[in-house]
Amino acid sequence: MDEHTDRTRRSAPVGPEGSSSRQDGLRAFLRDGPPLGPTRPKFWRSPIRGPWTTSVLGAVLLVGLTLVAVTGLLSYAAYNPDLTPVNDKTPDKGLLGFYLFAWPTDPPWLYRLTQGVHVTLGIVLVPVLLAKLWSVIPLFFAWPPVRSVAHALERLSLLCLVGGALFVFATGLLNVQLEYVFPGSFYVLHFYGSWVFLGGFAVHVATKAPTMVRALREGPAGAKESGGGAPSGGAGLLSPDPAPATLSRGGLLGMVGLGSLALLAVTVGQSIGGPLRSTAVLAPRGRSGAGPGDFPVNNTAARAGVGEDDVGAGWRLTVRGGGREAVLSREDLLALPQHDAALPIACVEGWSTQNQDWSGVRLADLAGLVGVWGPTAVVVESLQRGGSFTSAGLRANQVGDPRSLLALRVNGADLSLDHGYPARVIVPASPGVHNTKWVGRLTFGESP
Repeated sequence: MDEHTDRTRRSAPVGPEGSSSRQDGLRAFLRDGPPLGPTRPKFWRSPIRGPWTTSVLGAVLLVGLTLVAVTGLLSYAAYNPDLTPVNDKTPDKGLLGFYLFAWPTDPPWLYRLTQGVHVTLGIVLVPVLLAKLWSVIPLFFAWPPVRSVAHALERLSLLCLVGGALFVFATGLLNVQLEYVFPGSFYVLHFYGSWVFLGGFAVHVATKAPTMVRALREGPAGAKESGGGAPSGGAGLLSPDPAPATLSRGGLLGMVGLGSLALLAVTVGQSIGGPLRSTAVLAPRGRSGAGPGDFPVNNTAARAGVGEDDVGAGWRLTVRGGGREAVLSREDLLALPQHDAALPIACVEGWSTQNQDWSGVRLADLAGLVGVWGPTAVVVESLQRGGSFTSAGLRANQVGDPRSLLALRVNGADLSLDHGYPARVIVPASPGVHNTKWVGRLTFGESP
């Protein structure tokens, strides 16, 4: 026997005994994990992590995210997405649109309230969400990563929960700042991302609610360590080798609470308006000069590509319906019966104005000019060039509301160009994007 063969036989176990040794080594590797890194429980040494800390943060998110989700779904319904293809930015939604209903016009501040809560609360919950992720980060690196089919399904639900939450919050915050750096339509991405998140959220609540309730009842000292140093009752959150405490659990929650209060203070003014508007430093909106038109605008005429040549003496409004057509100048519109309505403007980004005093011609009266009487939908088309909202559909209940106007004046003065001169739509409780500016054509009597 040569030296090479003898050395190979001595170094490589053979037969059942060698195979058993390799299997034991694999099992040990899967059980104990790599020798270093975040898969080791001792890697995470914070003494304030634990089931109570996580459960307190989770309870806040349970209430807060439920409210954010409900108001978000209401916001989607307010866009009347069933009026396709004009309003629908989420094609093939199928069963995900099961709850849609005709958005009401009363109370007139409804959308201002629901969307203001949705955006403001979403921003306020950011520190709570980040703290909750920090509190459970050891579980993301638990070893082995998958222990069974049930465990794999649980990990998949966490991927939907955490990934969906980060995606929805990120796109929402970017939308508030009008920063559309993500590919595709915000409405499509945010809508489907929200349903992914809601699926993971529902599974997580169903499986973890008993653990959360038990941890809250037991309090901060409820989870103890077993004799071997491994957490018992801590669900992998308690460190077996905690570092000296530099902050208490109460201190952590206090810091998170102060962060949320600070975000509330610099955000809520955009929805309440009035003197508090100046405090909304995170979501400012431009104002349209001094005087009667001194309230926020989201899209200026310059940005929309609308100039003086488009709205000058040659501007005409085309009204169609019932096989008839009427072409009206602004003077013709001013000669029609004028009506007043005190209504706010509220936008998907969460900002809103207080009530402004609008005056103009009722949409229902314009429908009557072309012989369309009774409940009728309308497609409103703007002079705006390009963009996503050059037209919008309104339901019959919105057209029929006596406060729904083709507004010509606001606060006693002609509309400014940025506020939609020569004519714009104003509808109670409607998202601002459907209060179309620079209107060029109205088509009544057909569902979009």
